[in-house]
Order: sequence, then C-alpha cells, then structure tokens
Amino acid sequence: MIFMARIRVHIRIEGVVQGVGFRPFIYNLAQKHGLTGWVRNDEKGVQIEVEGEGDEIQGFLSDLNSPPPLARIEKISPRDLPPAGYKGFEIRESERGPEKAALIPPDIAICGDCLREFSDQEDRRFHYPFINCTNCGPRFTIIKDVPYDREKTTMAVFQMCPACAREYRDPGNRRFHAEPNACPDCGPGLRLFDPAGQEIPVPDPAGEARKLLKEGAIVAVKGMGGFHLAVSARNEEAVSRLRSRKYREDKPFALMARDLAVIRELCEPDQEAEKLLESREAPIVILPGKTGARIAPSVAPFQNNLGMMLPYTPLHHLLFDRELDCLVMTSGNVSDEPIAYRDKEARKRLAGIADYFLFHNREIHTRCDDSVIKPFRGGAAFLRRARGYVPTPIRFVSGGKSVLALGAELKNTFCLTKGNQAFVSHHIGDLENFETLQAFKEGIEHFQRFFEIAPELVACDLHPDYLSTRHAREINLPRVGVQHHYAHALSVMAEHGLSGPVLAVTMDGTGYGDDGTIWGGEFLEVFLQGYRRLAHIRYIHLPGGEQGIKEPWRMAAVYLDRIAGEKMAGLDIPFVRNLDLEKWSVLKAAVKRGINSPPCSSAGRLFDAVSALIGVRGTVRYEGQAAIELEQAARPDEPGEYLFGFGEVKGILIIDPDPVIQAVVEEIRKGTDKSVISARFHNSVARMIARVAGWMRERTGHSSLALSGGVFQNHFLLNRVFELLEGSGFTIYINRQVPANDGGISLGQAYYAMHQ
Repeated sequence: MIFMARIRVHIRIEGVVQGVGFRPFIYNLAQKHGLTGWVRNDEKGVQIEVEGEGDEIQGFLSDLNSPPPLARIEKISPRDLPPAGYKGFEIRESERGPEKAALIPPDIAICGDCLREFSDQEDRRFHYPFINCTNCGPRFTIIKDVPYDREKTTMAVFQMCPACAREYRDPGNRRFHAEPNACPDCGPGLRLFDPAGQEIPVPDPAGEARKLLKEGAIVAVKGMGGFHLAVSARNEEAVSRLRSRKYREDKPFALMARDLAVIRELCEPDQEAEKLLESREAPIVILPGKTGARIAPSVAPFQNNLGMMLPYTPLHHLLFDRELDCLVMTSGNVSDEPIAYRDKEARKRLAGIADYFLFHNREIHTRCDDSVIKPFRGGAAFLRRARGYVPTPIRFVSGGKSVLALGAELKNTFCLTKGNQAFVSHHIGDLENFETLQAFKEGIEHFQRFFEIAPELVACDLHPDYLSTRHAREINLPRVGVQHHYAHALSVMAEHGLSGPVLAVTMDGTGYGDDGTIWGGEFLEVFLQGYRRLAHIRYIHLPGGEQGIKEPWRMAAVYLDRIAGEKMAGLDIPFVRNLDLEKWSVLKAAVKRGINSPPCSSAGRLFDAVSALIGVRGTVRYEGQAAIELEQAARPDEPGEYLFGFGEVKGILIIDPDPVIQAVVEEIRKGTDKSVISARFHNSVARMIARVAGWMRERTGHSSLALSGGVFQNHFLLNRVFELLEGSGFTIYINRQVPANDGGISLGQAYYAMHQ
C-alpha cells in the first residue's frame, strides 16, 4: 500500500470482533495515532474509516495485530479512499447489511479486573453476581441476533442507570460498549425459592443458598448457560441423595472448587492442567485424584480421576466461603436429558431433585453445558465441547457448499458450514428421548438463523435408525450418508487441514458399517472422496444387540465360548464360576441362530469383554463405564503385553483378539493382579495398532496417521501408541478442537459433504 501525506483508508475486519471491546479498542487506537474517522459494527464484523498522516495510519494498521484479549481477527481488508475531512473520531450506530457473517464470542469466565471490583467492599459492584466488562461475562447464551448490540440480547429489558450509562459511553472505561453492563441498581437480581414455587424472602439469596448447601441441601442454581445442581462435595449423605434423585448411579459428578489451592488438595494438576483451569474458558478438567483426598466417596465411585473446575461467574464465587470450599456442580437435568435453562422448565424437571432453587432474572437464550477437557501431551483433548468454546468456528483451508451435518446418536452435536467456516454446535447429548431431540432441532434452527446459513445439502450417519438420520430424511435437501468411522477420521483431517490420503485408526463402541455389520476397530486409507478399509478387528457376535453393550459380561462370555467351546464351563476362573449358566445357555442358542446378535468388529466391545473377564465391570450404568474403569485399573509401570493374531481375507488384514483372550484367561488362572492384566492388555492393543500402522504404511506409502473414536479418549492407550509410533517416521494427528468421541462426528460429516 502506498501512503500519501494525508489519506483516508477504509478497513473491514472479520472474525470475533463484536462483544469483545473491539470498537473501544479502535477508538483509543485512533486517538493514539491522531486519526479521525469512525468505527461501527455490521453483520460481517467491523468497518473502520481512518484519516490522517500516512505514517500514523501505518502505525494504526500495525497495532491492529494486538487486539483485545477476547478478539480473534480472521481477515483485515484495507483500501485507500480520497480524504473526507473528518473532524474527529466516533463510534457509529451498527449497520444491518444483507448478509450475516459476524462471529460471536463464547461465554467467558469473570476476568481479574471484575473479580477485584467484586471483592472490594468500597466498590459499587461489591458482591454483585452479574458484574462483567468487555473482557468477560455472557455472550453466546444471551445473544438473540447480530450485530451484537444490547437490544439484541436478553439484557435489553434492563435499562442502564446513569452510572452504568456513563461507563458505557466512556471510551476510556473498561465497560465502554460492554453490552451486558449492569449494577445492583439497574441489572438482574437473585431470588430463592422452595420446591413448591414459594419465594423465600431473604435479603441475600446467594448467602442463604450457601447456608443451605452447608446444611446438606441440594440447590438448583441458574448459571450462565443453564442450571446446575449443587451440593457440598464433602457431604456423603447429600451427594448420595443427589445421585439417587438424579438417577445417576455411578457416573462421576463434576466438582467446582473455591480456588486452585483446594484443587491441589484433592488432585495432582500439572502446569498445563492449571493453565486450563485458570483459562478464560474455565472448562471442567479431568485430573488424577489424590489417594485419601477428603471428598465424598459418591462423587466419583470406581474412579481415580476427578473432574474439576473453578468458579467462572461472580454468582459462583458467592456460593463459597472458608467452610464451604468444594461443590458438586452437575448439569441441571435428569440423566440423559438436556440441561434445563428456562425457569419454568427447571421448576418442572428438577422439582423432584432440588430442595431449593436459586433463580436470576437474566434470561438464557441458548442453553450451553460446561465443556470437559483432558490434558494431553502439552495440550488438551475435548470430551465435551460447549461453554467457552462454542460458537467459535473451526476454519477449513478452503470453502465449499453450505452443509448441515446432523452428527451421531450419542454425544450428539450438529455442524453448519459457511464458506470455509464450520460452526460445530454445543454438546446436545444422546438422542434417545423427546427432550434431547427437541433441543437438537431448536439448536439447528437457532444456528441457521443466527449465522444466516441456508444449507445446500444435509449429511448424516448411515445408521437408518438414528434419530439424526431420520431427521435428515425429513429435510427437503439432497442427502449425503457418511460412514461413521470414516467421519471420525475426517474430523481429524478437517481440524488439521488435511485433504489426504492419510491412514486412520478409528476405534469406538459401535458404528454402522458399509456391509450392514457393526464396526468399531477400523484401519482405513482415507481420501476426501472416500476411503478404503485395509484392516479390522475380527468379527464377533454382539449378544442381545443393545443389551450386549449394557452388560459387558455377555461379550466376555462370547469370547470365552469362541476360544474354549464346550470346555468353557470347565474353566476354573471367577468369571465362569459366577456366570449364570442357564441364562448363558439361552443367550448362546440365540447367538448360534443369529437372533439379535449382529456381528461386530468393535474395539470398544473388546475392552468391555476384558473388563468383565477380569472382574472390573460386568454391567454398566453409563456409556463406556467398563472400559473407563479398566483404564483406571491399569498399572502405569507394567511393560508386559500379549499378542494378537493376524491373517488376510480378500486383501484385508484381520486382527484376531482370541490369543489375547486366551492369555488373559491364563493370567487369571495364575492369580495375576487385575492391575497388571489391564496394563498388559492396553500395551497389547497399542502394540497391535503400531504393527498394523506399519503394515498399512508399507502397503500404501503413507506416513500420516489420524487417530479418532471414543477408544482414544483412553489416554493410557493413546500415550502408549504415541510412544511406539513417534520415533518411527509417522506424523500423528488427533482431535484437538472437537472430541474424539461421537461429539466430533458432525464435523467429519460436514467436511466430506462440502467437498462433494
């Protein structure tokens, strides 16, 4: 760009530049460089015109590379214009254009500046539960439309008092154009209710709720993106009562600690984990728990890990004091339903669970659950991507058709694409009931309207009975079916900008295969146009179909029957001695006749079988429980392994687990501790993956390897795979921006469909 002595430049900036203090940043930048002109929001982002000396404009453009903390600049487009003679610099009213392209920031944890004011008894916002500024607070969950202005949020009903209005209009103030700006005189407030819907008239509802929590009460707390069910994490009776009322028998509860010191008392966070905990996204972080930590046993039964987070709203900070330092803070729902986020809905759905309700009158427009993350090798891996990260788009290298991808059945997300941006939704949940299906449909409508996306085609799973697939058939658009494990691999490719060909190992519990069987232990050669199945785990029958997933002992019995046949009943191991032989004989007959016993190549079901076989978990109460507890049982320093068998059928490598099952039986007979057997089994699977990856590389010449699927949320296994492959010339890619589980499927489906 060539600058004259005095010029005018029009600048368009796209990215996350609304609701993050970007206009005041531009205003102050213009003042710094002595420039005149204006700035305003529009539906694509921010427009700026600056007029002044060429070197000052050059300095202004250079300073744009240091935006406010929450901003994310995607594109800067300047163009020269003749001078207009502007006399000053102003923030103009937002402009509504024909196309929405502005990106909205996610909800962000309370910042340090607001927390200091919140804790200052002399500050007018002392202990105000809705304190925020341009650098923190609600965004995604309160926005109804763009451009992001107060009247387009759920804060529109609160008229700012003179003091707040002055802050809002003052370019030198941290709350300059902070749309949720409020104070005790003009903003939202709290109210406490009993289960009958009667208000409890107290001057300090949060303080009263804190007192009730100390006494063992279960309190439904309306937060930023929905309701939490809170209870003291030190009180076993109270936690057990919550578990019973919520119908959540074993699945671990998330914990919120008063501060990092409490987390260090309970867990062993490393530097990376502490960085995640204290980040502006403030996710739940899965951490190794300390032996003997003073926590209610019912918080995380059969687990060595704890899911911890820090208070991320000012209201959360009000729930803690010196005595009450750790709370169970679990989603406000009955198990398997979406999180409640409307007051009336919460009263109805949580009435049988909560003893009290702590409401506020700031409406939540979009529900959004907490994100869950596991630290891994200097970074993080999502188990659930939601608050703090959604709706920030994932960017592809190039654009394509606008696609609506509907995801899978479990851990559902959907994805909408526009140009080279993929908007993966917040965590929806398991599409197994009416409430979750409604949340799924409402979410799609909201995202389409919010980002003004008109899909050209719809992508879905191949499974004909998934509710997401059925919904695809109801949409009047061309439909693309994407095989489940191919979509897992594509999700990794989409994140890392890969077009293929790459090798992929995709392992999970179940996915509908091209041949009508259940897949789950797949080794693929992957292209954007399709894939080739190079290897898979040997098929075995899944006895009872869905019931075989809920009762892992069935898988163990089928594997034992395959290796021992009629001699199975004589195996002198606890599993066989405790087996209901009458029930097994009926099941075995059904398997032999092919009744409700589909063949599967599932790695997840193999983990289930070993878990049941060695006495870790024979029946499950939540998805993946047997494999999770098997990982928890593994001894980290055990180097031993067992050997898989291998053979080829029609050019496809078949991986046979039977020798591993035989070895496990021998270990049980010898009295080997289950921690050793579990570790050796994990080592065996890792070694098998490395060997098959090497075989695939020899066959194809490719050395890029994608790992995805729910099995790879097992970091004991994933670490072993990395250790075996890193030094052998492979470039390994894993999911970092979406979960490796089925929460990432929609991204992979979209990536495929938009390139067809």
